[in-house]
Amino acid sequence: MDVTDKIAIVTGAGRGIGRGISLVFAQNGADIVVADINVEDAQFVAAEVEKLGRKALALHVDVTNQESVETMVHEAISRFGRIDILVNNAGVIGAEGWEDRDVSSEEDWDVIYEVNVKGMNRVTRAVIPYMKERRYGKIINISSQAGRQGSPDNPYAISKAGVISLTQGSATELAPYDINVNAICPGILRTPMWERIPLGREQTPEDIGYTAAFLASDYAKNITGQAINVSGGSRMN
Repeated sequence: MDVTDKIAIVTGAGRGIGRGISLVFAQNGADIVVADINVEDAQFVAAEVEKLGRKALALHVDVTNQESVETMVHEAISRFGRIDILVNNAGVIGAEGWEDRDVSSEEDWDVIYEVNVKGMNRVTRAVIPYMKERRYGKIINISSQAGRQGSPDNPYAISKAGVISLTQGSATELAPYDINVNAICPGILRTPMWERIPLGREQTPEDIGYTAAFLASDYAKNITGQAINVSGGSRMN
């Protein structure tokens, strides 16, 4: 999982899976652009990265805003000179108050699609020219096991299926430039539901980070267009 001296952008890196990925990357030698809509969270994780002996740049980014995304990429290039790895992790489950609704609202659909699908594509498109120029890049999209099966009136699951489709399309498009594009489908992280998982243990943000680090390394140079479950066997393909 050697990513020594690689430059990685991780969106949604201020907590949870994004934080786990950032720290695993740093432990394996990468410098990190810690991007999050909450810049204070990003700064906290950046400080953790620096304690591991790696460089970090904390940035505010709103993946629904083109100018914000372009500013993030420009600042990353200005600071580090290149982008080797992009982890598209930023995502939402619903609009504000989603947990109190039994049925998804129109706003839920709009917000989820804007962040989870359009936002991911927006960031990818902003980074691609720099990777094409160097004929090198690793793009890792965070999907979900929820995206592996049909689900009625579930905009989150449908958006995560869209992430897998976006991954496959981007992998085909970018293969001629030696850019690998893959997705990770996390299972259930740290809830009592892990007891139902065949391996009988929860997945952690670091588990997702280990898989991301492998996909970002040259050990995975012949892996592209794949959606890899990290779910303890709760979903098998």
